Amino acid sequence: MSRLGSLGGRLYRGEVSYDFVGHKRRWYAISGAILLISIVALFTRGLDFSVDFKGGAVFQFSAPAATQSQVQETVSQEGINGAVVQQLTGKLGNKSWQVQTDTLTSQQTFKVENALTSELGATDMSTSFVGASWGGQITTKAVQALIAFLVVIVLYLSIAFEWKMAVAAFVALIHDLVIATGVYALTGFQVSPATVIGLLTILGYSLYDTVVVFDKVRENTAGLLGGARTTYSDAANLALNQTLVRSINTSIIALLPVAAILFVGGGLLGAGELKDLSLVLLVGMLSGTYSSIFIATPVLADLKEREPQYKALAKRVSVRAAGGRAAKRAGAKAGSRSGTAAAQASLPEEDTHDVEIDADYDDDDADAAPPADALTTTASRVPAARGTPGTARPGPRQQPRRTGGSARHRPAGKKKRR
Repeated sequence: MSRLGSLGGRLYRGEVSYDFVGHKRRWYAISGAILLISIVALFTRGLDFSVDFKGGAVFQFSAPAATQSQVQETVSQEGINGAVVQQLTGKLGNKSWQVQTDTLTSQQTFKVENALTSELGATDMSTSFVGASWGGQITTKAVQALIAFLVVIVLYLSIAFEWKMAVAAFVALIHDLVIATGVYALTGFQVSPATVIGLLTILGYSLYDTVVVFDKVRENTAGLLGGARTTYSDAANLALNQTLVRSINTSIIALLPVAAILFVGGGLLGAGELKDLSLVLLVGMLSGTYSSIFIATPVLADLKEREPQYKALAKRVSVRAAGGRAAKRAGAKAGSRSGTAAAQASLPEEDTHDVEIDADYDDDDADAAPPADALTTTASRVPAARGTPGTARPGPRQQPRRTGGSARHRPAGKKKRR
């Protein structure tokens, strides 16, 4: 746990880092596959809009002993095709049902009510109608709200940051929007007004994470062009690592209540507005966290690296890195040569002999040959002359050293007689 707790600090200081921006092609491929599946589902299966969008009749009643198949069959026997049957409550209480149909006449409505009451014992029957014009107005308002939201976001980011950050955030938002709608097409969940509200909510949540990362990117890249230490992509990747733990923790905390609403509330209370809202929130938060980390920042780095000044910066950084590597290789070679020479110097030589100069041999006799009785064996080595095996070659002048108590002391200026 201590290591996990210190991970955020290590990421912030750059001690631990993962190259998110460097692996952008991998994230693009994953997102492309998910987007392709979502688009195919939208075109093949389509979205199941609720009665609020397409208009129709809604029957709500209580029938504890009925099953979904029985309710569906009862409605179909009256000539009503395409009815959507949903259970509103779960096992904790009496079963309540909701049946959505297309627009019905008064006679058709009466027949359906009588069939549900006589065959299923339905009680507490309530019927409501939504006109097609009302559903069209709801659809138009939802689309207008979505477009207005995206326009305001792009304008804000362009003013607060820069237009390339706004473009990167817009790409991430479209990414989340397509994935969320694709999941609804795959699962067959109805798109209700609550779904539209949840969709706008998760787009704002996704944008929140993206703005946090972009603010750190702006901080890390301030004054970057004045040096040659790091590229824009490296600085952006550092910002992404510095905010990674915060984004993950925020997403987990936000997903826990949403998951509780979807799985617990949906399982116990059945289909309803809460289930419609919780599903889009769960999908949107997951895709929003993914896009803010793996899509928005890599797209921003791609756009910035195409600018001439950042291209020049990348070249300077590359040249500096190449020079550093060359210096390291030269240092390694020099160290290897010095180590080899030291190893060779420590090896014994067969054509050398050791000498020790007697302490009585004065510096005045340095040019003359040392006396015979001044040569004794020591650890000093004098290499042999080149090209003449077995003969000694002159080496560096040896400084006389005293042999301890055996040295003979003479008055200064007197030399040893031969």
